[in-house]
Amino acid sequence: MEIKITKTQAPKAMPKESELGFGQYFSDHMFVMDYEAGKGWFNARIVPFGNISLHPASTVLHYGAEIFEGLKAYRTEDGRVQLFRPMENIKRLNTSAERMCLPTIDEGDALEILETFVRLEEKWVPKSFGTSLYLRPYMFGNDETLGVHTVHRATYMIIASPSGSYYKEGINPVKIMIENEDVRTVRGGTGYAKCGGNYAASTRAGERANKKGYSQVLWLDGVERKYIEEVGAMNVMFKINGEIITPELTGSILPGITRKSCIEVLKNLGYKVSERLLSIDELLEAMKAGKLEEAWGCGTAAVVSPIGRLMYQDVEYVINNEKIGEVTQKLYDILTGIQWGKIEDTYNWVHKL
Repeated sequence: MEIKITKTQAPKAMPKESELGFGQYFSDHMFVMDYEAGKGWFNARIVPFGNISLHPASTVLHYGAEIFEGLKAYRTEDGRVQLFRPMENIKRLNTSAERMCLPTIDEGDALEILETFVRLEEKWVPKSFGTSLYLRPYMFGNDETLGVHTVHRATYMIIASPSGSYYKEGINPVKIMIENEDVRTVRGGTGYAKCGGNYAASTRAGERANKKGYSQVLWLDGVERKYIEEVGAMNVMFKINGEIITPELTGSILPGITRKSCIEVLKNLGYKVSERLLSIDELLEAMKAGKLEEAWGCGTAAVVSPIGRLMYQDVEYVINNEKIGEVTQKLYDILTGIQWGKIEDTYNWVHKL
């Protein structure tokens, strides 16, 4: 596809890799493309990074017509840049778009856009192991009239942010509070879509957890309030009596790409992996009986995040002596090894530029 490129006349100074956090710095350019019903996508362009202008009645501002994705570009030891399973992100973006009545994008075009954009911003991919260039594709409706209806005008954009290592001081298990008041999503809702409203709805519970000294919340389902769903903004997995259990995708849980990768790796290693309903009662029973051997969250930012403590109704349970478990460590080593090119990619997940 034709992508017009306008390079910046004022390149930014590169931040020191030791100072990188998450989402604090942004690269020189951004990708923008417009959509109109009856015309389709048009005017694909890469322009200098900067503010955008929206009509005060823009659909996204009033009705939350917005979706996004998150993936990374990694630099290998020999200087090459590669992506990890980008087509999975593209497919999920279109799934989210369909749910939010936003236009979908041809998969081949979407991949070409990503490749073109990352090649232009390649100097922003940091070199140290654990660092990466975080890519944020997103789409929003921008009809310039009030009224709830299918989107007729939309914008698709990509911005990039060089990010530091998630674990600068080693992988330390986190403390999680099981939430029993608020819910994140319900079946039939938007839980399986990656849209901003899901994250906004989770903020209040997260703040309550932080005030009590916990880093995130573990969500229960929104109907029966008894089945485990996600942990914070990540999928979650448990090793109970030798079996790896992760909540099944019932429509209220985001189908994580790291989750999918973990399942494939675990099965390849010979572990029994079950995607099924897991009740809070079953989890509590396993913790009390000492059968909960490991627990971890998994997602793009952290890859895996070991859970050292779980608190439910003011009772706290310690998991694996608050140490990272063998399986969690193995998953981290394999996935990051593939992503940064340290080990052979036998799964054909890496997309080299």
